[in-house]
Amino acid sequence: MSAETLAVESDFFAPRTAIDDLLFAFLTEKAQTAPVAGQSALILMLRDFISGGKRVRPLLCVTGWIAAGGQGDLTQAVRLAASIELAHTCALIHDDIMDASDSRRGRPTVHRALADRHHIPRLAQQYGTGGAILLGDLALVWSDELLHTTPMPDAHRARVLRCVDLARSELIAGQHLDLLTTGRLHASVETMLSIIRYKTAKYTIERPLQVGAALAGAGPDVMNACSAYGIPLGEAFQLRDDILGVFGDPDRTGKSRLDDLREGKCTSLVVHALRVCGPAQAGRLHTLIGDPDIGEREAAEVCSILTSTGARRAVERMIEERYRQALDSLALAPFPADAVRTLKDVAEAVVHRAA
Repeated sequence: MSAETLAVESDFFAPRTAIDDLLFAFLTEKAQTAPVAGQSALILMLRDFISGGKRVRPLLCVTGWIAAGGQGDLTQAVRLAASIELAHTCALIHDDIMDASDSRRGRPTVHRALADRHHIPRLAQQYGTGGAILLGDLALVWSDELLHTTPMPDAHRARVLRCVDLARSELIAGQHLDLLTTGRLHASVETMLSIIRYKTAKYTIERPLQVGAALAGAGPDVMNACSAYGIPLGEAFQLRDDILGVFGDPDRTGKSRLDDLREGKCTSLVVHALRVCGPAQAGRLHTLIGDPDIGEREAAEVCSILTSTGARRAVERMIEERYRQALDSLALAPFPADAVRTLKDVAEAVVHRAA
């Protein structure tokens, strides 16, 4: 989802410059004051990695603040939004390690880039993985620094911290369930939906909105409205990712469509296909998905099966159902009109994005 997708219809992306500027200045200062020789280069790598992000989660944090009645100076909301982006950076770096991904945003993943820099070949992979884990940890530590130094009333802070804690613990639960099902293509629809809800839906849409809303002192009605909108839209977001992961253009997504297939990801597409396909197609899916040497020709065969079995069409229906549910929730949400307009634009961009 690019900035251009929403710029015509709303000011959703307006705070992005302020968020980017804060992150750049914060990480530049950290690099300049690094306590250990050689650490500056690692921090600058983190700064470079962050520069390519879409900022969906931090921007939703600011939108949540506005939806809960926040007005005027955006400084506190922007600082909290930057904290969310640093925590997300930790999650991405560690996720790429767990997925053994080679690329992210059209560039080498952090662990691959670090391995390529190491001067001893036999230690390069270990160095890359270890260094990336540490860099992700560092991003999380600095996320907490921004979080805990954001000025806010104590009552608001307790609610903000509760939302942040929930977001992080839910993400880890979803990620762990994802790891457990990787390579096991017989997962149930219920398990697949649990992964989607906890790894993506809550973490990507619901909790960022609630963090911003909590900063503005939101009551239960606003927080519940954030959930009613955020969970179905977050599920649609991940379902669209499932489709783009296999059928998307790598030049636009910034990630090879072979990654999930080679790792053996049990996505919504795979679950639906295996429920309806015959023994021959099921056998091919079990043979190809999870094969570390799968190539473009084999990937095209997988795509053909996912299409012919109606799996892609079924997932598209699931996306549309959740999109409508999110839009319907806005009709009852106690949000200002400008926040409703922005959230409608966000929903449209999430569902119909090509990257």
